[in-house]
Amino acid sequence: YGFLSNFYNCSFSYRGLTYTSSEAAWQAQKCRSEEEKKKFTTKTPAQAKTAGRRVKLRPDWEAVKYTLMVEVCYQKFIQNPTLREKFLATGEAEIIEDTTGWHDNLWGQCSCSKCKIKNGGEKGQNLLGKALMEVRKKIREENQ
Repeated sequence: YGFLSNFYNCSFSYRGLTYTSSEAAWQAQKCRSEEEKKKFTTKTPAQAKTAGRRVKLRPDWEAVKYTLMVEVCYQKFIQNPTLREKFLATGEAEIIEDTTGWHDNLWGQCSCSKCKIKNGGEKGQNLLGKALMEVRKKIREENQ
């Protein structure tokens, strides 16, 4: 299910710019200006993630980051028919972003022993998984 990852290479347009991955598109939305966002159009997912950590965040970032993730993922799948079909073929399966390798308990779930202890046994918030399931439901409803 690697195609679900924001690091999966696939070209699509979002808000007037064409990106090489959903990671690049989403990280670009942290920026305040269109010129800054344009710099993300040629970045690999890893480069975009690194660059996204260095930008001065737009003032409303915390309030809009989840909605932007949903919008970016929607565009990724709606503009790439082959990916859309694979995505819809996941049925009603729960989608979990396994972040065990990088311990992200906001956008995914890390199952390492340190994170389990740190989180009091609670799982991560899995916001990316939730966003993907929301997008899948929306696309399915539009196709009916």
